[in-house]
Amino acid sequence: MFSNGLNFRWAGAVVASLMLSFFAVSPALAVPEGEEESWTTNLKDLYFEGVTLEDGSELISMDTPYRAMDPAVVPLMIKFSKPQAPDSYIKKVTLIIDENPAPVGGVFHLTPEVGDASLTTRIRINEYTYVRVIAETSDGKHYMIKNFVKASGGCAAPGLKDRETAMARLGKMKMKFVDAGVGGAPGSAQLMVSHPNYSGLQLDQVKGMMIPSYFVNSIVISRGDKELMSIEGDISLSENPSVLFHFTGEGVGELNAVVKDSEGGVFKKSWPIPPRVDG
Repeated sequence: MFSNGLNFRWAGAVVASLMLSFFAVSPALAVPEGEEESWTTNLKDLYFEGVTLEDGSELISMDTPYRAMDPAVVPLMIKFSKPQAPDSYIKKVTLIIDENPAPVGGVFHLTPEVGDASLTTRIRINEYTYVRVIAETSDGKHYMIKNFVKASGGCAAPGLKDRETAMARLGKMKMKFVDAGVGGAPGSAQLMVSHPNYSGLQLDQVKGMMIPSYFVNSIVISRGDKELMSIEGDISLSENPSVLFHFTGEGVGELNAVVKDSEGGVFKKSWPIPPRVDG
């Protein structure tokens, strides 16, 4: 599913899902802060074999709760200290959640058209873990930062709505314009997609059976005919996926979103960019 070798080891994920169906995650058994065994012995070589990951602390900052209030909806904000330029920009951002059954939380492909690569999204966290941001720049270098987050049970937590209600709203989208991008500065907007994003680890409370995984696996956002960003998603993105992103240009034209899910569903919508947003 993920390009450039970012394919999940689904056999292992299936075994993990069966185990998680019967056992709750205990903080006492969680990975202690400072422990990086999963990353150093498995994930680094699985997703970034042969890649030098430089310290990204001067380029990237990440805001996450140290102890998440809701492990199924954990807010994550990524900020970059440099603007996007045609000859030097953030090309790709990969989220790795070390201890999740599906560690890749999302891959964000970015273009200079966003103006600012900073973004905000929401993820699931299944047990105490490091969350990593790996940014690839247009010159092929990779930079990494990490935060430790205390949370457990996010991948198996029941959905906010029953299945019938969730499916009735499937694919509905909203675009909230935060800043329309006047005066030459990048604008910003938040895309919200109604989708249950079932992880495959959740129990149907009525039927008493596991709900099969069913999730958003692709989001493409464009401004007119220019692509701003594309997202490769999976079960570690939260229910009702959301991303706050940036775009260049004055407050004219429209933003377009094309969303696809793991069952072949395709959802499309466009929104005119307001000339000005106050407040």
